[in-house]
Amino acid sequence: MLINMLHLLKSRQSLRNIYVVTFPLRHNINLYNVSHSRFKSVTTKYIHDLNTNVVKDVILFKYENPKYFTYMNIFAVVQYMFWSYLGIFAYNSLRDAPVDKSKISDDTPWYRRINLGDNKYKNSLASIAIIVGTGSLAMIWMYTLKSVRYLILNKGGKHLTFITYSPFGKNRIMKVPIECVSCKENRAQARVQLPLKVKNTWMHYMLDMRGEFRNTMLFDSTAGLSRKF
Repeated sequence: MLINMLHLLKSRQSLRNIYVVTFPLRHNINLYNVSHSRFKSVTTKYIHDLNTNVVKDVILFKYENPKYFTYMNIFAVVQYMFWSYLGIFAYNSLRDAPVDKSKISDDTPWYRRINLGDNKYKNSLASIAIIVGTGSLAMIWMYTLKSVRYLILNKGGKHLTFITYSPFGKNRIMKVPIECVSCKENRAQARVQLPLKVKNTWMHYMLDMRGEFRNTMLFDSTAGLSRKF
């Protein structure tokens, strides 16, 4: 049995030698391909190696949803009008009606125990209504002004242009140096919005993640970098 196995191994080795002698070119090509495929290097492009000196304006981010902001601002205006009317009504219509404390018992509802026409209650209700209406309008307007519609890398790669929505449907445009923009979160980890801080401005500009990043590598190497200022 052992002798038969030795003969078999020798026969296979001889066949391999015959193949190499008969087809040397094919054999060498195969070895060449295997050696090069095994040790072939893969070049990885990093964001710091990317040339940001673009020859024309490039759109980095785009979020087209004007109807959403139109409806939201209409809602804000309606809320402002409602709360303002409620405040004016409370201030002008509430009358001073002193409460007869002799008729108050444990079963008397709370609203019958107070005099809403008293100045402290009347003025407080009117002020709260005005504050709620004005505050809701201001917050929605600010959110609209900080929502980025287009983010553009300008020619030369030294400036960014922010095009944001506005409460009245027109675009608001702001051009800033790229070193004055800092990304506060990793783009890959952002779920709802990606905040961008612009130097010497109040609050952050927001990139809605439902939008489209047109050039992710160029964005990550320019506006997507975290800077300290």
